[in-house]
Amino acid sequence: HERETCEGKPMKILIISDTHRKHENLLKVLERECPVDLLIHLGDAEGYEDYIAEQAGCPVEVVAGNNDFFSSLPREKELQIGKYKVLITHGHYYYVNTGIEDIEGEAEGRGFDIVMFGHTHRPIIDYHKDVIALNPGSLSYPRQEGKRPSYIIMDLDKKGEATFAVSPFMGFVSFYFSRKRMRTVATSALVAVPAGSKRLFVL
Repeated sequence: HERETCEGKPMKILIISDTHRKHENLLKVLERECPVDLLIHLGDAEGYEDYIAEQAGCPVEVVAGNNDFFSSLPREKELQIGKYKVLITHGHYYYVNTGIEDIEGEAEGRGFDIVMFGHTHRPIIDYHKDVIALNPGSLSYPRQEGKRPSYIIMDLDKKGEATFAVSPFMGFVSFYFSRKRMRTVATSALVAVPAGSKRLFVL
């Protein structure tokens, strides 16, 4: 399945995952961030994908997670977001709980610019060669240190360049990333960026 968006048009994309039938934080995020042009849910909606689409009021792309039993949702989708070829999947088929090398390698081998996944309930942005790997964490059951519910905002500017903001739900903190620059706005959350890497962990 492939979805195209209008290249050259600014866009705001809300990326979430692992809501697990618990929507209080999602509704607050929608109130804060809307209007958005596209919502991407990376699995474990547990049968509430229609409800989420109704609340979002915009196009929604959803894939099946490991807890989406008997779902007819696809396990992955290919999207075209502006100039970016994007793979969305839950991640459990790529064993992301033990590392993201497999999913990054799969995305790179298939010519994707961005791969988005969930499953770990831990937010991350990772630049690996020519692939950007994104995990928004979970709005319902976060597992990272500090356990802040989180999501990612992907913005496309008029030139089609993407920036990403990891937004812990508690504390209103955002971290903005692009290929050319990295800047942190706000200081009330911890950020760990290992030396010599282009990886962000929100704690």
